[in-house]
Amino acid sequence: MSNVLESSLIDRSIAPATGERPLTIAFAGNPNAGKTTLFNALTGLRQKVANYPGVTVERKEGSWLLSPGGSHARVIDLPGLYSLDAAAIDEQIARDVLLGRLPGIPSPNVIVAVVDATNIHRNLYLVTQILEYGRPVVVALTMVDLAARRGIEVDSQRLSDELGVPVVKVSAAQRRGLEELAAAVMKAAKKTVPAVRWRLSEMAERELVTLSEVGSGACRCTALRELYTEELPKDEARSAAVQLARGRLAKANAEWWQEPLRARYRWIEQVAEGVMRNGGSEEGATNRIDRVVTHKIFGPLLLVFIMLLVFQAIFSWASLPMDLIDGSFARLGHGLRSVLPEGLLADLMVDGVIAGVGGVLVFLPQILLLFFFIALLEDSGYMARAAFLLDRLMRAVGLHGKAFVPLLSSFACAIPGIMATRTIENPKDRLATILIAPLMSCSARLPVYTLMIALFFSGQSLFGIISVGALVMMAMYLLGIAVAIGVAWVLKRTLLRGDAPPLVMEMPPYRMPNPLTIMQTTATRGWLFIRRAGTVILAISIILWALVTFPRTETSTTSQRSISATAQALRETGTEAAGESVQEAGIESEEFDESGAQLRNSFAGRMGRFIEPVIAPLGFDWKMGIGLITSFAARETLVSTLGIVYNVGTDSNEESSSLIDAMRNSRRPDGSPAWTPLIAVSMMIFFVLACQCMSTVAIVRRETNSWRWPLFMVAYMLALAYVASFITFQGGRLLGFS
Repeated sequence: MSNVLESSLIDRSIAPATGERPLTIAFAGNPNAGKTTLFNALTGLRQKVANYPGVTVERKEGSWLLSPGGSHARVIDLPGLYSLDAAAIDEQIARDVLLGRLPGIPSPNVIVAVVDATNIHRNLYLVTQILEYGRPVVVALTMVDLAARRGIEVDSQRLSDELGVPVVKVSAAQRRGLEELAAAVMKAAKKTVPAVRWRLSEMAERELVTLSEVGSGACRCTALRELYTEELPKDEARSAAVQLARGRLAKANAEWWQEPLRARYRWIEQVAEGVMRNGGSEEGATNRIDRVVTHKIFGPLLLVFIMLLVFQAIFSWASLPMDLIDGSFARLGHGLRSVLPEGLLADLMVDGVIAGVGGVLVFLPQILLLFFFIALLEDSGYMARAAFLLDRLMRAVGLHGKAFVPLLSSFACAIPGIMATRTIENPKDRLATILIAPLMSCSARLPVYTLMIALFFSGQSLFGIISVGALVMMAMYLLGIAVAIGVAWVLKRTLLRGDAPPLVMEMPPYRMPNPLTIMQTTATRGWLFIRRAGTVILAISIILWALVTFPRTETSTTSQRSISATAQALRETGTEAAGESVQEAGIESEEFDESGAQLRNSFAGRMGRFIEPVIAPLGFDWKMGIGLITSFAARETLVSTLGIVYNVGTDSNEESSSLIDAMRNSRRPDGSPAWTPLIAVSMMIFFVLACQCMSTVAIVRRETNSWRWPLFMVAYMLALAYVASFITFQGGRLLGFS
């Protein structure tokens, strides 16, 4: 092709960067090519995370100081991509960013294409597409050290000559080549756009030239997309020209639509052959390790061992910081109450604000540890193997193998688990995973399980070895997993019908995790959890405080003294007679305390009595009903609510044990125990299956951009919880259990 032809196909709308605004630089590359590690090394803590306008795809931006004392550039870290064919939402977003189509995001002045030196053939395909977009490009060649250990050497200067753009070898971990990369970016921003080197057949190239001259004209990449994609231009003249061109190409070649793919790879083969020297063996350490890790027997066993190790570390390592956070908020509440005068303001600050924030942050250590281990497994290359191993099980119920990571995250909290479904390309598979993620027993359920087990199952063992309490808790986790699998099977054959696509994903090489990347990922995810979940729970905690505080119960001093004197006199006659006399006098235990009377007559108390006929078949009374109502805001609030119901605080171990005693000694109006082992199991099963977390509902609303699916999720989970709890309690009674 002539130089005239090449210059006519360059995007004429792009001009070199000026000093009017800071440089905008887009980072693009294949998954596991080292793009995020490089982005973190260049931007450090100068990052922010948000969503692209109108979609749930995450946008990560940072500030990059290009030279000492110089100006900062705005860096956009695009999602990991294999191509820009716009088949998935990530590809659509990346394409729109590169073309400057998204509001509030300027078109990039320079694109940094991150290329893995160990996978030149695969990575260069994306580079060929990026070059077609008519933007200045700089190639950052990563994994050079790993390639050298494999005996692979890449001639960066020759690669630069072949591509027509600068190529810089970088090592983010050792911070090598970063200054050279910055200099290349600043230089590229002032240069003209490089011409595309690869070519189609002569006939196809003529058609591209013709299309570029129709109407107001277009660049080569625009003409190429219009000609070889299914979408036609909105302009009638261009649409007619595209259809005529397609017809002419189809007459000449039946497989004309595959020509860009074949032409790109032919050119890539020629380039790679000239720039690469491979002196290593075909099988490296990664392949040898994968013989064990992906083995059909040893692989799943290793996966189970790693999962057990991760969860054991999460629950054991997090206990100390959780206790410290819990104690700190308790001391803060006591200190604030001692400073503020008694009244509604003190109650609001201590019982509403501090308790609400503390209720969220107490679980932050577990969340951070889980994110830490997930980042560790991802950066080491193991997470892709785990998805591969579980793909068969996931596909049996219609899910994608990538659903493994979101479901694993949901054991700590459903919120990050639901956010992690963004890696699933198929919308139906992603939605199905979102709808079952809350069935995984999250850390917020642990206080409920622990309380119920302490009531009736602690101190018991099976065969003198296995703790009954541990078996009960494990059964709750397994029940959630089993029900999630069943629900997914039903959803994928009804509302979300469709076959799960085959799992096609890269098996990245094993490598030592980068500490900076892991810490930054953990910190970023932890902050997102605090910001997105904490604000929701804080607002709901204040609302719940209002429900148990209003309407205020006005009790005269004389009446209170009369009740207290009567109670004291009855106690002095003997414990048994006192209990009988109190019941005969119609004075219930909670009426001895003003807070008990307040709770009984509050909006929450009235709501508990209102739903009592509905929950009675499950074995629950109105006091438990108050706990159920408050737990729909956040599951862990059940324990503190029951502490209020039974007039017992829960700030210390001694007080917690008194709550257990109060629950054991609680009686119904007919004198029967309010709590039994069967009722405790019924309560746990209800908590396993019910969706009792408004922040989770809010996240599902945000991720699905609709109220339809979060409301459906709440409805089906509540129905499952009610039916399962009903069968447990009524079936247990028929079998003679109590």
